[in-house]
Amino acid sequence: MKKQIISLALSAVMLFAGLSISAFAEEPLTEAEPAAAETVEEENSLFRKSDKTAETTETAETTDTTDEETAAQSEEPKEDKQIRYVALGDSICSGVGLTNVPYAHNLMGVDVSFNFKGYPENCYVGQVAKTLGLDRDHAINLGLPGLMSADLVELVQTGKMSEMNKLSGCQYNYPEIIDYIKQADVISIQMGSNDAFVPTVVAFGNATNWKSEDLASIVLSGNLRSKDPETKAAFDASMKKLKLTKSEVDAVWNLATSGMSKICDETYPKTSAALISIVQEIRKLNPDAQIILIGYTNPVPLIPCWRSYFSKLNKFEKQIAKTYDLTYVAIPNTETTLDVHPTIKGHAYIANKLVNAIENP
Repeated sequence: MKKQIISLALSAVMLFAGLSISAFAEEPLTEAEPAAAETVEEENSLFRKSDKTAETTETAETTDTTDEETAAQSEEPKEDKQIRYVALGDSICSGVGLTNVPYAHNLMGVDVSFNFKGYPENCYVGQVAKTLGLDRDHAINLGLPGLMSADLVELVQTGKMSEMNKLSGCQYNYPEIIDYIKQADVISIQMGSNDAFVPTVVAFGNATNWKSEDLASIVLSGNLRSKDPETKAAFDASMKKLKLTKSEVDAVWNLATSGMSKICDETYPKTSAALISIVQEIRKLNPDAQIILIGYTNPVPLIPCWRSYFSKLNKFEKQIAKTYDLTYVAIPNTETTLDVHPTIKGHAYIANKLVNAIENP
């Protein structure tokens, strides 16, 4: 009886990332950190005002300069001051759950390139851009839903995936990624969560004979945040499908008690090796860019194997940051929601961390 209750609960809840609560990896977000974001934004605003004042003074002293020339001179330095920020990542980076970011159970053929510059203003890329005064040509969001580390290795090497990832169902082909990386001043990398999440979702689907498929699509797409009647009806229908047989209950139980731990153990060495390859390839393309490794937050803190997995990855990223002269940014207190993606507050927290880490913004 205990096994059946736990298995059924896991079926309905596991994809909700931590028993249907807004999850934090460690401690609650403090009030001091948002204030820091405001300070950084103010400092950048003051910096820009100072430069503009200097330009005005210089123009006033040059009596032979026409109004048209003065306007041109004041515009050119402003354009030059914008750094080029490129964000590499998965659905967390792209902003899934915030607004109409494209997502499908099978991402083959889904074009997300419009999100490179048309990303939600509340995602961390948008908030970094706003704070640093970057337009959409200087802050590029290359977050690709469903992307795994091995996929990103191929993308930074050739701009395309050679074949569809059979676990995630995605295949991306964006040669322009190479040029974006070459032109960047700052590159952030947020990658690795899907390496364990995707195999777990697939294993969960197999355990339930894919009775969980519709539920997984609704939750992981971020659509669960929507309050519209259609989403609610689809969610209710997906829950009704989760009437499991005894063999399915046993399979879910085995996944919960040992299967997920095995997935995490097998995934870690692959992810760590891929991260090194990603960094090395980016360095070849752009030796001068500041590379920022964004750490991991755990949206399922009640599951021990996930705590261990993300803890090891955070330690590993700190290590390779020292080895390759990178910047490591820890984000342990990122607020997430039922779909395992950050909330608006969570994205603001990540953006604040990034702004503080960017050199010479």
